[in-house]
Amino acid sequence: MARKIRGAIVEHTAKDGRVYRALRFTAYGRRQFASLGAVSRGDAERELRYVLTDIERGTWRPPQEANPPPEPEPVPTFHQFAEQWWLRNERQLAPSTRVDYRWRLGHLLDAFAEHQVDRITFDDVEQYIAKKLAEDEPLSPRSINMTLTLMAAILDGAVDRELIARNPAKGKSRRVREREPRRTYLETAEQIAALLAAAGDLDRAAREDRRHVHRRAILATLILAGLRIGELCALRWRDVDLANGWLTVGESKTDAGRRRVKLRGALRDELVSVRAGQKGGPEAFVFATRTGAKPSRENVRNRVLAAAVKGASERLVEAGYGPLPDHITPHSLRRTFASVLYALGEDPGVVMDEMGHTDPALALRVYRQTMRRGDEEKARLRALVEGGEVAFGGIRALEASESAVEQEAGERAETAR
Repeated sequence: MARKIRGAIVEHTAKDGRVYRALRFTAYGRRQFASLGAVSRGDAERELRYVLTDIERGTWRPPQEANPPPEPEPVPTFHQFAEQWWLRNERQLAPSTRVDYRWRLGHLLDAFAEHQVDRITFDDVEQYIAKKLAEDEPLSPRSINMTLTLMAAILDGAVDRELIARNPAKGKSRRVREREPRRTYLETAEQIAALLAAAGDLDRAAREDRRHVHRRAILATLILAGLRIGELCALRWRDVDLANGWLTVGESKTDAGRRRVKLRGALRDELVSVRAGQKGGPEAFVFATRTGAKPSRENVRNRVLAAAVKGASERLVEAGYGPLPDHITPHSLRRTFASVLYALGEDPGVVMDEMGHTDPALALRVYRQTMRRGDEEKARLRALVEGGEVAFGGIRALEASESAVEQEAGERAETAR
């Protein structure tokens, strides 16, 4: 005879007076317990009969324990997420870009390192901007915006991974208004001539171990070929066709930047003189260091251009002119090249090709104002570019006859031809 299965109703009265009921019974050789909650006595008895009947039939199954939901992954801090972003992208960045991005990250980590990425708000970003502007030595608006551009790029990855719904570093309201940059350039033939003459003075006064730095030729190449400073430093003799009068820019930051530039008279003479004093082959750098290495951009800016600008301003003031404009940079000399070509009537398409520009609107917007020069000024510019000896209040663009060193260089250049 089969053993009768028994069960019981267990009751528990809570402090609030409510009665909670559960079932206790044996099934498949094990004691079972099933909570019913605050049900009536009649409902509990009915549920017990159902359970015991199912056990006798062999259809009752104990309730499955619900698996707890998986613990959500912790949201990373901005420091952690930025570090992951850097590891994914570092090898895709140029060395100079890595240096720049490390500088930007330093400012961002100072402000957001311990913030979880989902807790960074628009207000946090605006407070970052306000604090940067209020520092004793504040970053420029452009520099602040550069840090925010990188922050937005990093947090785009958090949006893609659904860690955040919106990118708090994006949007015009999260940018500092920048002043229109002042685009400096050399405005007159006197200024160009004075800068080249001052560079020549530096060449003549250089110590013996610094004579390999062709300061005047470097500045003449920036002014009369419109090279970017990186293009100048990367220039090799294989890129300079002195016989046919062309300079090829093979290393540039854009596809359009790889281009050919005409070697106009004065610049060709300068490069002929430099080549005559060098022994390197086609792969040698045109403006190599004493050991034959690629020249440093910082040295060109600080030891060549800055020193020549100082000397040129002194020359101009002594001759009764105003000094050179403030903030002359290598890119100022690139603008000078374009402005001179426009002033001499070159076709805008030729200027764009030799500058490596692709947007005609940009070229005309930036440089068209420089075309408003009188005939006398244009004649001086043409003589300077083509290699003529034109004096401006005692200032000569090329002072070959005033120095034995320069005479010797001229003789070498003539021999090379």
